[in-house]
Amino acid sequence: MNADKRYQFLNRLREQNPEPRTELQYQSTFELLVAVILSAQATDISVNKATAKLYPVANTPGKILELGEQRLKDYIKTIGLFNSKAANIIKTCRILTEQHDSAVPRTREALEALPGVGRKTANVVLNTAFGEPTMAVDTHIYRISNRTRFAPGKTVLQVEKKLLKVIPEEFIRDAHHWLILHGRYVCIARKPRCGACVVYDLCEYKSKKSDLDD
Repeated sequence: MNADKRYQFLNRLREQNPEPRTELQYQSTFELLVAVILSAQATDISVNKATAKLYPVANTPGKILELGEQRLKDYIKTIGLFNSKAANIIKTCRILTEQHDSAVPRTREALEALPGVGRKTANVVLNTAFGEPTMAVDTHIYRISNRTRFAPGKTVLQVEKKLLKVIPEEFIRDAHHWLILHGRYVCIARKPRCGACVVYDLCEYKSKKSDLDD
């Protein structure tokens, strides 16, 4: 996909959704951090159901530490990998209180030093909470980037670097959300909903699929 097509691609997604937002529900940067940690290999819907019960009780590092790991598990036990996630959240809360005055740090290095926080989670927090021009490549963005040939790559990191290189500056802050939402509801893994796609004519998936059929 060339630069002109990429511009049109993102511009149409912007026209369709001028102010994209994460579907995770949160009221503070700390709540976002916990929600993103919980969202690994889980749906936003399942995370939101759990945090809707957790956050009224404990929504700061100190309060979650007071809650304790076992009681935390009771709130998030409907989410996959809840045992390891609870342990990581408790460890992260301890680091935040002891090293960061209970505030979520604004640097990648400090974020990735927190238990349960990898590159993708750090990118989400940097982009969504702090407005940094980062690109968190999840399964949806990886699929779209390769399927449409917008920014193909063999690994998540390759796709991330390619996206940051080819996405125009005016789109970079919101591109993460546009691509995730497009992959979640339109360009789905099985039987993509091409008939409902606003960028269908720009996508190179059609021609590739046609070549395979020949």
